[in-house]
Amino acid sequence: MGATMGQLGNPASQAGHGPHGAAVEALAKRIFEGSYGEGDVLALPEVMAELDVSQTVLREAVKVLTTKGLLATRQNHGTYVRPREEWNLLDSDVLRWKLAAGASSDFFADMLELRRSIEPAAAALAAERRTDDDLDALNAALTAMSATEEDPVLLVRADASFHTAMLLASNNRFYAQMHRVIVPVIIQRGRQVYASGDAFEHPYGVHAAVAEAVRDRDLDGAYMAMLELLDKSAREHP
Repeated sequence: MGATMGQLGNPASQAGHGPHGAAVEALAKRIFEGSYGEGDVLALPEVMAELDVSQTVLREAVKVLTTKGLLATRQNHGTYVRPREEWNLLDSDVLRWKLAAGASSDFFADMLELRRSIEPAAAALAAERRTDDDLDALNAALTAMSATEEDPVLLVRADASFHTAMLLASNNRFYAQMHRVIVPVIIQRGRQVYASGDAFEHPYGVHAAVAEAVRDRDLDGAYMAMLELLDKSAREHP
């Protein structure tokens, strides 16, 4: 299960292309930026005119956003914006829209809690199940990370590659899928941290410790090394 660049960063949108996809993106942007608030009923004829789309296109766009938990339609009530806690943040499009609109420190704290419950366990499984291809992917990410000094873009990319490779190396189909949720947040947070101009300790060492434990098939060591990596990041960039 080697990591590829196509699996990093911004996954392909599931919202579609052409007028239909553009309508989905426009509606989602308005929802996430607060133009349409929670509980607001959409005046669909007005929305159709504002977006300059047909009724069919708008209907399909509403259907897409309904499946993603952003909208709902109730008889005698119309189409309305659902409460934020019902939005499906595990959907790659919803997560992308959320990050684009701006994420609070609480959001990143919640993601760290999720990562602490997933990535150490995935690292332990990787230590048990990793293949030579998995090790090659981890080593490639570490090599890229070690070659970056002052380029935040390359450093973030290498960081994302490493965590993707580690999740895939668990050879657990559910952990492997979690890169779709974790990696976009790593990239967004990394861009903020590394581009801020603040001093930071280069992350190569803590990542290399995880990879070494995986290579040595040290399950407990991999678990603790990944936990330390995440906790160190939280201490340095609260």
